[in-house]
Amino acid sequence: MQGLIWSLCALLCLSLWEESHCRSSRNIRSVNEPSLLRTKRALQDTDAKKCSYTFLVPEQRITGPICASTTGPEPDKDRVTRMDISDVREVLNKQRREIETLQLVVEVDGNLVNEMKLLRKESRNMNSRVTQLYMQLLHEIIRKRDNSLELVQLENRVLNVTSEMMRLASRYKELEARFATMAGVVNNQSILISALEEQCLRTLGRSELPPVPPLVQVVPENIPIDNRFTNEIVTKNQAFSRASRRESPTRSPFGMDPPPPQGTLTSDGPFKDCYQVRQAGYTTSGMYLLKTDNSEQLIQAWCEHGLDNGGWTVLQRRRDGSVNFFRNWENYKKGFGNIDGEHWLGLQNIFNLAKQGDYRLMIELEDWAGKKVYAEYSSFHLESESEGYKLRLGTYQGNAGDSFSSNNGKAFTTLDRDKDTFSGNCAHYHKGGWWYNACGQTNLNGVWYSGGVYRSKFQDGIFWADYGGGFYSLKCVRLMIRPID
Repeated sequence: MQGLIWSLCALLCLSLWEESHCRSSRNIRSVNEPSLLRTKRALQDTDAKKCSYTFLVPEQRITGPICASTTGPEPDKDRVTRMDISDVREVLNKQRREIETLQLVVEVDGNLVNEMKLLRKESRNMNSRVTQLYMQLLHEIIRKRDNSLELVQLENRVLNVTSEMMRLASRYKELEARFATMAGVVNNQSILISALEEQCLRTLGRSELPPVPPLVQVVPENIPIDNRFTNEIVTKNQAFSRASRRESPTRSPFGMDPPPPQGTLTSDGPFKDCYQVRQAGYTTSGMYLLKTDNSEQLIQAWCEHGLDNGGWTVLQRRRDGSVNFFRNWENYKKGFGNIDGEHWLGLQNIFNLAKQGDYRLMIELEDWAGKKVYAEYSSFHLESESEGYKLRLGTYQGNAGDSFSSNNGKAFTTLDRDKDTFSGNCAHYHKGGWWYNACGQTNLNGVWYSGGVYRSKFQDGIFWADYGGGFYSLKCVRLMIRPID
């Protein structure tokens, strides 16, 4: 583009120079030609005629002498004729036309230059746009490559999970086969046990049979649900599986050896009881560290602050059947379970807590319809281990019915320590440790049956006789103590 502009400028200058040169030569020729003509004409006239007259007619008044010459007037070199003027005008017109032509050329060239500038600008914009599109294309290619890599990884994961599922499926089939074998063995053993029982009946006679604890009278109007037999067979199988397990006792979480469980609200303390935790300004229910006045052992306990102004120390909780409560004396003495779930705080810990002052007991019951009732006793404490942790209760108030006063003054009974007033072992029939009488109107440490009403040979569910009877297993139970206001 610049080369084209320079070429046009050079041509314009060359044309202007040639025009000026021709005009100057033409002017010189036009000026010299009249004088030469006059000179030739004078010479010819002189040679033709010897006598000539020249008259000068001045336009102005003559004041001086008039000179006459016989040779004629001399040529006026500086005189301009009409022909010269016409020639000059013609040259000027021609130059004007050329100038106009050049102006048109310059305007056209200027438009071309502007168009070239616009084209160059558009070219730069297009280059930047092409570069941007190229970068976007590169990013898209990279993204697709990454996506393909992720897809390959996901495919590998899916293959690994599929292989693991196949392995688990085969393992499940093996377990099913083993379970079927074990079920057959259990059935054979049940048949054998029935045969042995019949043989014992025939051998010993009816009078020598072991005593069976009396069943608690069922009060139909107090059963919380309409459909009374929703889990006849299922819960019976569940009861057998839970009651027949002989798993190792759960490690006690109430000492200092195990690490603190997740969900502990504060590291402050230890506190005397949960009522002192409440007085310290903690209003959120959770796990806290306690230490009684008459013991050096630290206790992790659940403090309930959302009920009746808080300050309740939870001694026992049942809610999902995740913990087996059919345990021996040592387990019930030290405690077992999970603090944030089902647990038993321990007879020795309960004894140390209640010995610090005057406490009252709150028992909260929840049925399978979601209804909650309570039984509260004005005083609560236990006697020492040498006395079998005998229960001492005060007067009752609440809306659940008084099914616990019949256990007042009774020692704690487990499968390996029979301290009840029944001829047999109530812990054996009710599948849990409790302050049994013979065997009593309540059993809150029994088998957790799902659905409420259950069928069992003995009343071994979590029942409260005055609320649902002996064959209605409650969903949730809590035992809590707090100092008397």
